[in-house]
Amino acid sequence: MAVSADLRMSFSAADQFRGSRELAWRNWRVVKFGNGELMGKKLGVSQPHQGINSKIVKQHVCMSLTTNVAPETKLRDVDMEKRDPRTVAAVILGGGAGTRLFPLTKQRAKPAVPIGGAYRLIDVPMSNCINSGINKVYILTQFNSASLNRHLARAYNFGNGVNFGDGFVEVLAATQTPGEAGKRWFQGNADAVRQFHWLFEDARSKEIEDVLILSGDHLYRMDYMDFVQNHRKNGADITLSCLPMDDSRASDFGLMKIDNKGRVISFSEKPKGEDLKAMAVDTTVLGLSKEEAEKKPYIASMGVYIFKKEILFNILRWRFPTANDFGSEIIPASAREFVAKAYLFNDYWEDIGTIPSFFEANLALTAHPPRFSFYDATKPMYTSRRNLPPSKIDSSKIVDSIISHGSFLNNCFIEHSVVGIRSRINANVTLKDTVMLGADYYETDAEIASLFAEGRVPVGIGENTKIKGCIIDKNARIGKNVVISNSESIQEADRSFEGFYIRSGIIVILKNSTIRDGFVI
Repeated sequence: MAVSADLRMSFSAADQFRGSRELAWRNWRVVKFGNGELMGKKLGVSQPHQGINSKIVKQHVCMSLTTNVAPETKLRDVDMEKRDPRTVAAVILGGGAGTRLFPLTKQRAKPAVPIGGAYRLIDVPMSNCINSGINKVYILTQFNSASLNRHLARAYNFGNGVNFGDGFVEVLAATQTPGEAGKRWFQGNADAVRQFHWLFEDARSKEIEDVLILSGDHLYRMDYMDFVQNHRKNGADITLSCLPMDDSRASDFGLMKIDNKGRVISFSEKPKGEDLKAMAVDTTVLGLSKEEAEKKPYIASMGVYIFKKEILFNILRWRFPTANDFGSEIIPASAREFVAKAYLFNDYWEDIGTIPSFFEANLALTAHPPRFSFYDATKPMYTSRRNLPPSKIDSSKIVDSIISHGSFLNNCFIEHSVVGIRSRINANVTLKDTVMLGADYYETDAEIASLFAEGRVPVGIGENTKIKGCIIDKNARIGKNVVISNSESIQEADRSFEGFYIRSGIIVILKNSTIRDGFVI
């Protein structure tokens, strides 16, 4: 073998013959591994090895040589391979029953909850995947999934393969299979992935090296391929995306402790007092400046993980077959046996898991400037194409608010509010500190006139109504001269028979409910 000045390598006939035999043997070994024949088998080494994909090996073997051994070969571009999105699959967790977001989850899954006037929560991880170039996406669902399935079919129907090549977006609903174990529904988010492990053994998954685990109820914008590249560069088995935290918020999250190389060594769920102080770490290790590291000495898990594919299914099927939750069981246990690293995400992130967090995150979009914005032309947030007309606004005053498309506003006052698609707000209405989710359909003028003639209430908000500190779910019918303000500061109430709940002091008008004329809340 000879090496030229430009680092190209040439072979003698003997070298070529000997190399071709070795390469053929290596290819056969790697093809077996890449086709998933070892998927889920116990790994008999203390430091699990990284799977090598057969297609990649055809481009390089051993000393960065291509398998098609020619007189001259090319050096591989390691950085480009670490950013190859074709080798990554994303699994978006549809969430559980969503009890903390009830009653918004009464008839829909958490990821299907509308946000920002025109989007749904599932659009956030889906858009992040698209903007990162990741086009192999599974979405696991179990509870109230009808509206989520409908939205995904309308917004992300990539079945024609025109724009996404061999990519796919597939909804995996909880199902029963033969055998005693197959009679169980998902027991947790980790169990949901475990039950569909066989999907990662088929031909479509032979290129996949790493699996992203994402939640469907977070609000943030992230380039997942930066995350993947960091994971591969560090040689990690598992990488956890984390947020730097100060003292005021740290005790609300699950915290991680890392060593001076960024390896995760311990966890603590919502610690307080001395336990909280014990979780302080030097966050300069992850890239924070010294000043910012002093202000934010804690790191909290975002619930965004990446696993080597073989490691993930070895953990789920063999090492911890009874562990059902990633955050509280799989991750803490795995960090003691595998190489788990932390990845710092020092940007906006919010868990939309409760009524207060949903309410505050929506209203925060109206700030100047907002901490998170849907207005980013380079990394847009995608959603269902609705073909709605621009909103029509007559003689109205709008202050620090978002008005979504297809709405009708007539002689009203809107302040610090988010108004969803197809909303109808009539004369002399005052809306303040309110999140209005909009409507799924229009009522014609003739239908509205007929409803009035029958003494009924059309979809939207009637004349002379005053609303403050409220979430109005879709298709709600609020009559004339209504007052909604929770003036008595009631924290919790179930008045579903009258069309509303109060959760953490926030009034939630139910989907498809009717609030009669003159009613006071």
